[in-house]
Amino acid sequence: MLPAGPLMIEHRLIEKMIGIMKSGLGEIEAKKTFNPSFIEKAVDFFRTYADRTHHGKEENILFKALAEKKLNAEHKTILDELIREHIFARQKVKDLQEAAQRFSKQPGALKDVTDNIRTLTAFYPPHIQKEDKRFFLPVMNYFSDAEKNKMLEDFKEFDRNMIHEKYAQVVENFPEAAS
Repeated sequence: MLPAGPLMIEHRLIEKMIGIMKSGLGEIEAKKTFNPSFIEKAVDFFRTYADRTHHGKEENILFKALAEKKLNAEHKTILDELIREHIFARQKVKDLQEAAQRFSKQPGALKDVTDNIRTLTAFYPPHIQKEDKRFFLPVMNYFSDAEKNKMLEDFKEFDRNMIHEKYAQVVENFPEAAS
């Protein structure tokens, strides 16, 4: 399997979450409120899975390896766009969480909640399309078979460490951990 394979498989789960978010958006707009658990789970998914796990492999492994290669102008342009898009997605998830937290005190923040959901659900499909169709497979040609195999091993190691990182952070965020 090429290193592009696991990344593309992860995209399918992100696409499913986007579908859930779109359905949730319709419900939020109809009811003029939301279940805080829905937003908490969505934020956790995007932070932990889409960003830290998926984008983490892209940025910390694939993109770093590509930085050592002489990319053609098209691939360099797309790489730069993807990096900016990841930053944008992180900010929108943060904005969604903050809007959801404000909603209990400021009902007008519902518009910010729905706007951020709408932005995220509009953002991810073309971002995924760009990576799947225009970037991942073509850039595999920059790597030798040995480099591709090493990258796959690095992806596996990255994933193995994620659960430990996630729950170390959960424990650290408990107020009792400060004492």
